[in-house]
Amino acid sequence: MRLVSFRHAGANKFGAAVEDGIVDLSARTKGRWSSLREVIAANALDELRTMTKAASADVELEDVELLPVIPDPGKILCVGLNYASHVGEVGRQMPTVPSVFSRLHNTLVPHGGDIVRPRASIDFDYEGELAIVIGERCRHVSRASALSVIAGYTCFIDGSVRDFQKHSVFAGKNFPATGPLGPWMVTSDVIADPQRLELTTRLNGTVVQHDTTDHMIFDVATIIEYLSTVTWLEPGDVIATGTPDGVGAGRKPPLWMKGGDRLEVEISGIGTLGVNVVDE
Repeated sequence: MRLVSFRHAGANKFGAAVEDGIVDLSARTKGRWSSLREVIAANALDELRTMTKAASADVELEDVELLPVIPDPGKILCVGLNYASHVGEVGRQMPTVPSVFSRLHNTLVPHGGDIVRPRASIDFDYEGELAIVIGERCRHVSRASALSVIAGYTCFIDGSVRDFQKHSVFAGKNFPATGPLGPWMVTSDVIADPQRLELTTRLNGTVVQHDTTDHMIFDVATIIEYLSTVTWLEPGDVIATGTPDGVGAGRKPPLWMKGGDRLEVEISGIGTLGVNVVDE
């Protein structure tokens, strides 16, 4: 099941993406939940799955404005330096534990939206990533049971302002509108193994990153085990799992994004997240 958050007729809604458009699950559930995050917290994904089976679209995709798939996550946690190839290209030491930072809500951007290169820098880089959406409140989750707390998976772009990142990771990762998330969340029953996915990033149609998630240093289960040791994970929390090599900072000369560029991240079994790069 592919779940989306969208805006239509002046209202924020959630639904399911099907072949001919979007099933308006906000309307079909008669307002019981106001957001996809609330649906996940209510453990109601199976109800939506039943409702979506054999359903026809209520609205065409072209007639809605997509939102970040979880517009209001309680937390956005990101793992850096999680592919050995990327660690090597940026000249860092191999990590022995996950390197974690957080993002602010105003960094999120929907599929089809604009990712903004800030006025303060031209060193604007791309990082295509697999993101996890947490499905239940949990703490001290073992690696063996970690996949059971996942609601679904989506695509993420960790737009990075590299010169600011040199003196502060938080600063370099938290300029507004630099974190596209979407286009939808594929529920965890569809993805049998998150370490068997193929990730491709394209800048203006040219492949700039291509790898498979089995090359993560810390796999999805290990990331959840680690983060749930540190803090409570809540329904709708988003966890970005890191990027492979091919980033602009690792190239000679560096390849920075600029206004007018088109950026896409495609993950097998999930879909393609596409955004336009604009200058602030």
